[in-house]
Amino acid sequence: MKNSPIPVTKTSLPPMDEYFAMIASCWENSHLTNHGPLVQKLEAELTTFLQAKNFLLTNNGTSALQLAIKSLGLKREIITTPFSYVATTSSILWEHCTPVFVDISPESFCIDVDKIEEKITPQTEGILAVHVYGVPCDVVRINEIARKHDLKVIYDAAHAFGVKVNGVPITNFGDVSTLSFHATKLFHCVEGGGIITAHDNVAKTLNLQRAFGHVQDDHFILGINAKMNEFQAGMGLCNLSRMTSILQLRKQVSDYYDSELNSFGQVRILKVGAEVERNYAYYPIVLQTEKICLQVQSDLKSAEITSRRYFYPSLNTLPYVKYQKCPVSEDISSRILCLPLYADLSLTDASRVIEQLKESLKNL
Repeated sequence: MKNSPIPVTKTSLPPMDEYFAMIASCWENSHLTNHGPLVQKLEAELTTFLQAKNFLLTNNGTSALQLAIKSLGLKREIITTPFSYVATTSSILWEHCTPVFVDISPESFCIDVDKIEEKITPQTEGILAVHVYGVPCDVVRINEIARKHDLKVIYDAAHAFGVKVNGVPITNFGDVSTLSFHATKLFHCVEGGGIITAHDNVAKTLNLQRAFGHVQDDHFILGINAKMNEFQAGMGLCNLSRMTSILQLRKQVSDYYDSELNSFGQVRILKVGAEVERNYAYYPIVLQTEKICLQVQSDLKSAEITSRRYFYPSLNTLPYVKYQKCPVSEDISSRILCLPLYADLSLTDASRVIEQLKESLKNL
């Protein structure tokens, strides 16, 4: 019997009738967008779930990043990481700011805090760091540096939904944290995003900026259309009620991978401290060379198992940015591979992934 293909990720969907029941109100009240009742309900529930002082929904995670930069008035240099999805750098450029890349820690893959201060210039206005794969940045050190140099701090927490450090939600650090609720994320609204800030004045600005900068006929500031609609919010409400189950299932697969690869010398797995309450968003492995990484990916593909070079390439090498040398990021990005991980992945299929991985490496 032929094995079924195993994707690298698979969207978690609620039962169809549950979702249809959730959005039935859209036909009853004809309220489809413009901060409707479902958006308001999801915003309130996520505020509680994430223990946020101010939480705002957006239409996607990239808009959230762009609004974060705009709301803090950043216009010049922003220190950031080269090891992230392209939206992190693109948002900086889109807002006409200059990304200044700081290399990453070879252990956590997050921005290397020991290298931040050497990149600060009179033009530096902020730090945009990323909790890579849901692994928290060194938020204490970054806060110290930011206070010392009077810089704003934005955390791209697209991978860090629900993550806590010593019981504190990681999204509550910095001036602003942003989230992505894209269909590939463990919590999703098909498309969507969110912004968290402890500053009431920033929240007020963001609330205006995401809705054209006006309230009814009163116009206040320049804004864009970054509103979430009712259909997205309905999906989010259905998925939020299932988060405990989703996290447990993802943890089960992740723990199995750990048990198989923890002492397997040919790959390196990500180590996360005991103080971190994880969300099991991704399962990256680092191979010994780029050549081996590409061969393993090819072998997995031949066995109908999809993996992803996430993140590749290192963002400091993008054709539309000025090259800044970041040897650790360039090295790690060339030989990292994310294995399949999603709530519906059975341990039988996870075993197929491991068996094929080991078989591929045995033959190299």
